[in-house]
Amino acid sequence: MKIQERTGAGAGRSAAPAQPSVGDRLPTPPRERKPALAALAVLLILVGALGATMLVLQAGDRIEVVKVTQAIPAGGSVNTSNTASVMVAKDDSIHYVEWDQLDQLKKLKAVNAIPAGVVAVGEMFGDEAGVAAGKATVGLSLKAGQYPTGIKQGDTVAAYRVGSATGSGNSNSNSSSSSAASSNSVIVDNARVSYVPGPKDSGDELVGSTNLAVTLTVDSDKAADLAQAASNGEVALVQVPGNSGN
Repeated sequence: MKIQERTGAGAGRSAAPAQPSVGDRLPTPPRERKPALAALAVLLILVGALGATMLVLQAGDRIEVVKVTQAIPAGGSVNTSNTASVMVAKDDSIHYVEWDQLDQLKKLKAVNAIPAGVVAVGEMFGDEAGVAAGKATVGLSLKAGQYPTGIKQGDTVAAYRVGSATGSGNSNSNSSSSSAASSNSVIVDNARVSYVPGPKDSGDELVGSTNLAVTLTVDSDKAADLAQAASNGEVALVQVPGNSGN
């Protein structure tokens, strides 16, 4: 009798479903790791940091150089009036003329016409400037009143013969020369000012205390007449339209 009761009791307990414990969870698959993507992200961060560092270093490595502020014709020179200083990034492949070399640069001449707004480089200047074919340069020594106020390098001017052209009592040769001068008072109608001292330059503004030294570039067939008139002090300059590069 007792055996049957135990058997029945055991059968009743085994029929009840087993309940899982409260703390049990289903297993989750392991998280997949991607080391290649992580390495790429680190590499991009390093490249970005390196690029920013290079930009900062490049911005800090700057030099002060010469900038041309007014057009300089072939054969002309720089001075304190047609130049200014500007900061640029240093580049050893470009032969910049540094600002502290301006005094040495004044002794050189422009090989070709230099427009305003460009940074000066060594190749633009030389000991002697080439004169274009069919052109010649003539030096003048002018008194006050024989040139326009504010004349500067690059200006276009006309050269006139001035002075007594028809004096009586002269020899026949002088008379014929005067007649020719009076009939052709314009010596050069389109000349380019190649050189004139800048107002801030010292030591070379005046020639003979009162005269201004001016160099003109003219057509070669006009050079002889202009030089002869200049030697006699019979030249006056008049500024005319056309102040642009050759």
